[in-house]
Amino acid sequence: MKKKRLPQNRIAIYPGSFDPLTNGHMDVIQRALEIFDEVIVAILRNPTKKYLFSIEERLEMMQQSFNGNAALKVDAFDGLLVDYARMKHAVAIIRGMRAISDFENEFQMALMNRKLHKDVQSVFLMTGFRWIFTSSSIIKEAAQFGADISDMVPEPVKLKLLEKFPRKEPPGHPQAEKKDSR
Repeated sequence: MKKKRLPQNRIAIYPGSFDPLTNGHMDVIQRALEIFDEVIVAILRNPTKKYLFSIEERLEMMQQSFNGNAALKVDAFDGLLVDYARMKHAVAIIRGMRAISDFENEFQMALMNRKLHKDVQSVFLMTGFRWIFTSSSIIKEAAQFGADISDMVPEPVKLKLLEKFPRKEPPGHPQAEKKDSR
């Protein structure tokens, strides 16, 4: 079997909605940067899905969170992921895995992507143990009800979530009573 050489500049795509970016995503991205020369975090534009943050806000939060890492690019795309990967000359699609339940769907997607573009590999990276429980949906829900999510998201994301969901102290909390007495 003839061995195919990888290109000098190995580019990987890490696709997702990132609504919002979490420390679990950050963990996967950091480790992907150790494997690939360049990682493109590609935010999917899906007009049928309702998002908390606009594409522009998600791109901005992503750029602020990685603050100048030359090996990391942030972009938005629509259409088929494999077409986007081909256009960007990517050799791999990165997928973060939190639990075995993620695997079945990701495996099917990887097989379809491989069928559509045989030169792009799917690379599964397990989320660090510390982040297994985190998901964008859980974090949004927690933030909406005033929970402290500061150790689950990068600082720029935390600030944007606080803009969307200003923290309210629960009834009976000393800070809530101070606000009520004004």
